[in-house]
Order: sequence, then C-alpha cells, then structure tokens
Amino acid sequence: MQFQTQGNSTYCYTGGKAFDAAKPTAVFIHGALNDHSVWILQTRYLAHHGWNVLAVDLPGHCKSAGAPPTTVQDAADFILALMDAAGLDKAALIGHSFGSLIALETAARAPARVSHLVLAGTAFPMKVSAALLEGSQKDPHKAIDMVNVFSHSMLAPPPSALGPGTWLYGGSRALMRRVQASNTGANLFHTAFKACDSYAGGLDAMASVTAPVLFVLGRKDQMTPPKAAQSLVAKASRATVATVEAGHQMMTEAPDAVLFAIRDFLAG
Repeated sequence: MQFQTQGNSTYCYTGGKAFDAAKPTAVFIHGALNDHSVWILQTRYLAHHGWNVLAVDLPGHCKSAGAPPTTVQDAADFILALMDAAGLDKAALIGHSFGSLIALETAARAPARVSHLVLAGTAFPMKVSAALLEGSQKDPHKAIDMVNVFSHSMLAPPPSALGPGTWLYGGSRALMRRVQASNTGANLFHTAFKACDSYAGGLDAMASVTAPVLFVLGRKDQMTPPKAAQSLVAKASRATVATVEAGHQMMTEAPDAVLFAIRDFLAG
C-alpha cells in the first residue's frame, strides 16, 4: 500500500489484508538496513486477527521514496506524517533497534496518538562501536558481515520462522545488501548507524510516554544486550519486559515468542 507522506511515496506492507480504518492499527518500524519484510511473520498474524498493520519502508529504503532520515527526530516526524496520511488518530507503534528509537521518540512527541509502544532489541544510549561506524562508511559490505555475526545466535531458524533450509546469516546479509543497493544516492547503513549513535533524548522521551510499553529483549543479543535497555525500563511508567531466547534479529530467531509477546500485550 502506498501513501503520500511529506511529499513522497511511502510503501507499507499490510499483511495481505485491505486497510480498514474501523480496526485498530499497528505501525511496524524496521531497523538499520532492513525493510518491512523483517516483520513478515508478526504482521501477517495480526492482519488476520483483527488488526490493521502498516509495516513501513522508511524513506529512501526499497519501495519508499524520499531522503533517508538522518536523525531519530526526523524519522519520528515522518512516522507522525505517515499516520496523518493514513488517517490514523491513534496507533500502536512497534519498532526494532533503530526503529525502536524512532517509535519511542514518536510516542514522546505525540503521546495521545500512541495506544501501545513496543520496543524490540532496544537500548539507550544505542552507541555504535567506532569500528562499525567507520566500516559502515568506508566498507559497508564488510560492516554488514560484522553486524550479522553480532546479530545472530543461531545458524538456522526454528521451524516456525522462514522454513526449512533457511540460512539466517545469509538471508539477513542478502537483505542488508539489497537495502543498501536500493538507494544509490545515500549510504543508508552509515546514516542509520550515525542516527542511533547520536540520539541523546531517550530518557527524556520515555518520561513523556503515556502509553504502556513492552520491551522485547533477546537474551543472547550482542548488539543491544538486555542490560542496555534497563535505563529505559526504569524510566517507563508502565513497563512490561519479555525476554526471548534469541539474538538481535529476534523476529526470525524467535518468531513465535516475539509474536506472542506482542499479541498478548496488545490484547491487554
């Protein structure tokens, strides 16, 4: 589904269902060098169980036009503009990694417009190592390889993920390379990493959030280990924490656990 957002065309995956303004809506926000497809399993379930889902490609990524956001704040403005374009007064925001910071900042800027906030694979501060920052700028393909080593805790997914024979490292690496190649005018990898590394408003943002917050944390996450989210957990007024047996790419390493945590949280 396409929306005109901030003067550009924005793509949102709807889980195979037509958008129905009468239903509650969940907006899914991907992380660095990802796109809507990282949420494919969770979004399809919710779309077939009473929810609208809008899994967005951020600006300048894959099927969405426009300049990629260079800061978390700019990305949050984009999400609010997308909600306006979709005619949404309120939505649940679900973000992973970079997307979790975007969801957090959006919920802080417009508390009344966010019914639920889900932060998966999150941390504050979300600092990026100097080696990865430099690599993302000078040798993105090498940095992609590094990130995939740090982001996965298993070689193959469980049966409920993407099917027998799926190679998690290879699939994720191919996705990141495809996303990077989708924009020849910008280094999407470095732009997103720098935005994460530079974001300093996490605790102030959480103090402004009024919606209930679910933290989905990977027990084996090396990119955003669970302890790195504790400052945000402590600052949230209504926090629920779900720890899953997975690394950073938890949506494919523990798809059912991530889905059930989100499903139960939204139902509550």
